[in-house]
Amino acid sequence: MTAPAHVPVLAQEAVAALAIRPGGVYVDATFGRGGHSRLILDRLDAGGRLIALDRDPDAVRAGAALADRRLTLVKRAFSHLGAVLDEQGVAQVDGVLLDVGVSSPQLDDPARGFSFRFDAPLDMRMDTESGLSAADWLAAASEEEISEVIRDYGEERFARSIARAIVAARQKEPIRSTGRLADVVASAVKKREPGQHPATRSFQAIRIHLNRELEELTAVLPQCVDRLLPGGRLAVISFHSLEDRIVKRFLRDESRGEQPPARLPIPAAQIKPGRLRLVGRAQHAGAAEIAANPRARSAVLRVAERVDDAGARAA
Repeated sequence: MTAPAHVPVLAQEAVAALAIRPGGVYVDATFGRGGHSRLILDRLDAGGRLIALDRDPDAVRAGAALADRRLTLVKRAFSHLGAVLDEQGVAQVDGVLLDVGVSSPQLDDPARGFSFRFDAPLDMRMDTESGLSAADWLAAASEEEISEVIRDYGEERFARSIARAIVAARQKEPIRSTGRLADVVASAVKKREPGQHPATRSFQAIRIHLNRELEELTAVLPQCVDRLLPGGRLAVISFHSLEDRIVKRFLRDESRGEQPPARLPIPAAQIKPGRLRLVGRAQHAGAAEIAANPRARSAVLRVAERVDDAGARAA
């Protein structure tokens, strides 16, 4: 099996966390360029199976080169994980891996319009076959909506000024390129952290909004737990504080189970137990990986294991 050109962040750690059973059934819900999938396949025997999802048509086309009868690659957003498993005749799986957010190939391809490092068409869609491009959204969105998106998803303190500048600029000429958007944003940002481009937070926010990234993550997590066999593992890699907050809270709540109101006498047998057991602490990329790939600096890996009702009650 040939090595992939793109190596995902925390790849070895994430796949090791799944505790692969050679004959098991696994889901790589964010195929990308197949880095995680290759590592999972290396640990499966002839009876194992891997179902991979990605909504990016470029990723699915690249995955066609990975000819392995144990792999099924489906073009679908991971929020449809349950439906994809139903279509594949799979009720439960031994593990699910999520590597959320934008991928390096998407960022590094100028034509995709994710990065201000290149002056390119302003697209930003993970699925280029559906939905509004960033250029189309910016042409139609109100100043208030733009401000809210940049504030909420970019945690940008100059969101209102940036939205005002975008609306003023588009009245003169449509904002159709990454370079023009970056210039407009930079003109409205009065101060920025050292080493960070003024448009970083705005580009991130618009991308998250267009691709409904937080909604997708919120939708898929319960499906993962529903489909895990007892002892099955869920491993999630996130790169943004908003993503990690969703993952952290979800895993915490699923490990605690139902929390009855304080001082209300409810029999333990009537309290719904937690469905997950947290596995270790959050993991971060090491110094060597960060030096080789600066994008690894913000990566966080969280892992949990499905427990059965009897195990949850005993715990």
